Amino acid sequence: MATAAVAPTATRGKTAQVRLQRFGAFLTGMIMPNLPAFLAWGLITALFIAVGWFPNGILGGFGNADAAGAWQGAATQLVQADDGTTFHQYLGLVGPMVTFLLPLLIANSGGRMVYGERGGVVATIATVGVIVGSTVPMFLGAMIVGPLAAWVMKQVDSIWDGKIRPGFEMLVNMFSAAIVGGALSIGAFFGIAPIVTHISAWLGDIVSWLSDNHLLPAMSIIVEPAKVLFLNNAIGNGVLVPLGAQQVTEQGKSLLFLVEANPGPGLGILLAYTLLGVGAARSTAPGAIIVQFFGGIHEVYFPFVLMKPALIVAAIAGGATGIATNVVFGSGLVGPAAPGSIFAVYAQTAKGSWLGVTLSVFLAALVSFLVSAVILRATRKRDLAAGQSGDLEAAIAATEANKGRSSAALSALRAEEAQAAGGHAAPIRSIVFACDAGMGSSAMGASVLRDKLRKAGVEGVTVVNKAVANLEDDADLVISQRELTDRARLRAPGSRHVSVDNFMNSPVYDEVVAQAKASQAADGVGQGAS
Repeated sequence: MATAAVAPTATRGKTAQVRLQRFGAFLTGMIMPNLPAFLAWGLITALFIAVGWFPNGILGGFGNADAAGAWQGAATQLVQADDGTTFHQYLGLVGPMVTFLLPLLIANSGGRMVYGERGGVVATIATVGVIVGSTVPMFLGAMIVGPLAAWVMKQVDSIWDGKIRPGFEMLVNMFSAAIVGGALSIGAFFGIAPIVTHISAWLGDIVSWLSDNHLLPAMSIIVEPAKVLFLNNAIGNGVLVPLGAQQVTEQGKSLLFLVEANPGPGLGILLAYTLLGVGAARSTAPGAIIVQFFGGIHEVYFPFVLMKPALIVAAIAGGATGIATNVVFGSGLVGPAAPGSIFAVYAQTAKGSWLGVTLSVFLAALVSFLVSAVILRATRKRDLAAGQSGDLEAAIAATEANKGRSSAALSALRAEEAQAAGGHAAPIRSIVFACDAGMGSSAMGASVLRDKLRKAGVEGVTVVNKAVANLEDDADLVISQRELTDRARLRAPGSRHVSVDNFMNSPVYDEVVAQAKASQAADGVGQGAS
């Protein structure tokens, strides 16, 4: 009875986590393709605003066009000074980019994700309404209005799908998109813009309250565990990036961009493993440092935390130290540091913030290292007796399960772990595709992989398909759809598990073929396919 009572709760908890991950991934899907634009805006801001490296009133948008003389017809706006006089001020690049360009790019990406190119166009039209209806940068508004507008357009199109007389399709499509986009733009102006403005103000008040009460470092208590569980995207892209951008327009910089992007906490944990870890974890940590600190792929240190969950305390302490350092020095970035590489951090560092930002990274690493060292030292004798500091392979698999898919960085970490543990990759001789019924999609996926193995000249690998309920713990590798991986892991805990979104076409297959080929070459197995 106890088991029956616990299982639904665990399932609901896992479902909530997956939904939050998907929501965060959706937000990230709107932000990530447009990061070059964020970077361009950050560089222009750092260079040309009044407190930038090379202040320029024309490009930075603070110059008096009446006093300096309008430069080649550059765009200006009429501004009223404190004494009541008016003058024409240059618009510059910084303001229009953060006000119009970035939100419209986000909206277009969100619309395309929902309804392709047509959805992107309607999303962009509708988002203009929420932009001009507010006095703050409308990142949040774009994230809401863009996908919503595309969804509405999709529903409207479905009303007369297949019912339009031949020859009138273009006319109907053009006018329907124009009418829907225009109507939604007006609705966003009057309805959504005021709501999102109030939400932005409310979130800003929370940050101000935390700052006034010296509690900003406490954000690490939420952010650092969320990172390890891949729940941080909803916080970072949904809250911190919009608020950070707003602070940049007001203050010229923001420490919010470094709350989750700071590479220091992960660096400290990996350094501790390098010096005090044992077994494969110690051998793979130095390579992970390069990927994490210089490449900005933070997820490579997550398995090391999952092996010893107590290390989340080290990550929190390091993250809090980094935030506190930026608070003390009044330092920050002018744009998102993505990926979270030290190079990206420095590229977005505001003028006058180099010392504070540098100390925030390296003090975070130092504190994280010291706390991690205490934890690893306390368990070192037991780990040495067991011959390892934890099951890195299982931790990598758990990280992939949390992420919902495999990644090249984690696959490389797995390969390093396998080489450190046994001199070569673990052999792959039996692969099972698992789905609900054990037919259909899994059978097609097995066929695709067999063909790839044959073309790669890999021999001796059995590839079959089964229902998840019929899995046995005898396969080297189990490939299942993301939603089924947890069930598959319960049925076959001793197997490696890989999640895919689509059985018919997944980049994971190429990684599996490469690993199978490498492991068999090391074992002296002949080439060919089964």
